[in-house]
Amino acid sequence: MKMTSTLIVATSLILTSGSVLAANSKTDQVVSYSQLSSATAFELANVTVGQCAKDGYNVSTTVVDLSGRVLAQLRYDNAGPHTLDSSRKKAFTAVSMKQPTANLMKTVSEKPILAPLKDMDDNLLFLAGGIPLKVNNQLVGAIGVGGAPGGHLDVICAESAIKTVLKTAS
Repeated sequence: MKMTSTLIVATSLILTSGSVLAANSKTDQVVSYSQLSSATAFELANVTVGQCAKDGYNVSTTVVDLSGRVLAQLRYDNAGPHTLDSSRKKAFTAVSMKQPTANLMKTVSEKPILAPLKDMDDNLLFLAGGIPLKVNNQLVGAIGVGGAPGGHLDVICAESAIKTVLKTAS
């Protein structure tokens, strides 16, 4: 008898939650979001690579949309071939985790139990150089930089470009 009543309660909960989801989906059939324009993505990539070049670093940079898809990617002269993929993965990681990759790298080093996070997706890379992009406090994409002699330098180049291009970034 007890098992039957538990089954009835569980079934009722499932049916009730299904009804709630169905009711809510009728009012929330469309989700709106903003993302960077291609022109802004290209400008960010160009300014970032230019900033790093001015500092003597040959890098690649990638700008992605909210889904982690590439909007713009640029490899500067003499940047290593691996920098294209590392910049893309840093950007993907920053947008999907909604935080700078330097934060993630630090968190995993301080809490090794979280190390398996890096294996959730082949596109994740927990190295400094990926930064979420926000306009008017709304996430619109991310940028990743790879190739400077240290992730902290990748970050400096990206932050400089963000301040220049996304004047309304917050």
